[in-house]
Amino acid sequence: MSLIKSISGIRGTIGGGAGEGLGGVDIVKFTSAYAEFIKRNNPAAKRIVVGRDARLSGEMVCHLVSGALMAMGLDVINIGLATTPTTEIAVTGLGADGGIIITASHNPVQWNALKLLNNRGEFLNDAEGKQVIAIAEKEDFRFAEVFDLGHEYKDDTWAMRHIEMVKALPLVDCEAIAKSGFTVAVDAVNSVGGIVIPALLRSLGVKEVVELNCEANGKFAHTPEPIPENLTQISDLMKEGRADVGFVVDPDVDRLAIVMENGEMFVEEYTLVAVADYVLRHTPGSTVSNLSSSRALRDVTASHGCDYNAAAVGEVNVVAKMKETGAVIGGEGNGGVIYPELHYGRDALVGVALFLSLLAKEGKKVSELKKGYPAYAIAKNKIQLTPDIDVDAILEAVKVRFSDEKITDIDGVKIDFPKSWVHLRKSNTEPIIRIYSEAATMEEANALAGSIKEVINNIKA
Repeated sequence: MSLIKSISGIRGTIGGGAGEGLGGVDIVKFTSAYAEFIKRNNPAAKRIVVGRDARLSGEMVCHLVSGALMAMGLDVINIGLATTPTTEIAVTGLGADGGIIITASHNPVQWNALKLLNNRGEFLNDAEGKQVIAIAEKEDFRFAEVFDLGHEYKDDTWAMRHIEMVKALPLVDCEAIAKSGFTVAVDAVNSVGGIVIPALLRSLGVKEVVELNCEANGKFAHTPEPIPENLTQISDLMKEGRADVGFVVDPDVDRLAIVMENGEMFVEEYTLVAVADYVLRHTPGSTVSNLSSSRALRDVTASHGCDYNAAAVGEVNVVAKMKETGAVIGGEGNGGVIYPELHYGRDALVGVALFLSLLAKEGKKVSELKKGYPAYAIAKNKIQLTPDIDVDAILEAVKVRFSDEKITDIDGVKIDFPKSWVHLRKSNTEPIIRIYSEAATMEEANALAGSIKEVINNIKA
């Protein structure tokens, strides 16, 4: 069993004893701590939005979350099956005091999580998250008296509201999309994306939608992270020439992967690159991505005469840097697009609409579009953690070993070489050290990661 408390929320496997995973006691404890945090920061707080993805444990977790919030004297607006970005939008749209998204994002079906939002529909920052964890560990919260208990209200309108808001964005060109007569394939891994993405596509004017794994029953048809090795089904469909483009989302629909008409991956890193290119053509401004994202965004931004900035990994860090720099577009290289014209959150719906607008206006095949962007390859490797590994000591030793290179240490250690880079960091969501490396080819990127692993092994020895 696993329970991870981090900037990404409270995440764990379902079941087990208290504190071993995300069991019933843990769900109530951390939800109650979050409610206490909200009330301390705003004594007038009254309403919390709750949405969930379709994973098997979602209904159970939702009942416990809603009950705990009501027990703390807060009203719950339960928007039901909803994407992460939809829940974020609902918080501000309803003028709520916060929100909880019940989703473990790309993690396997055994996992679930509580993602915690402030009254702006944005994730709590590191300091705020630590306050919630401290309250939970001390169980420093008090439940409401009987006449002060909260109530639950249902509102299942937000998926369609979200779609209409996306369609209303000035850079979303429904007319151009409709005229293009696109056939689009969708793999939604049998979660909430199976409801919202096909509905969005039809609303945008897509001629035909081919649905794969779009029944929102939580029975994931494949490992849910939208990376190439998990996407063979839609890749095979595309190779048969059945669609112009394929879209794949993770269970909570904040990440977007694109499959080209020839069945090859557009590559997650290039989702943001292409969308940013389209946005910068019409609204010049700065861009932001995290340290583990491709240099391609930096290059495309520079080609438009604009400034690029890097942030620590994590949506909350990217959003903070975007606000600091006034960025017009940003996100993460895992397929997460953040477009502040709508809201400050990773949003696959926005990514789909803007990418289709770009594709319609360009009049090219997706593979032809990809060739117009700087060619990089990112290798994503990892080292499994064991109790005897001192991560901080390893990272410090790596910094010393490569002190002659450009080092960035705001989040782990990133080493920038003239034509490549490698980034080492401890994962917020899994017990691993992630090693991301980028070079001109995948062979070079993997070779670079291999050399870093060797350095680490020598340090451990």
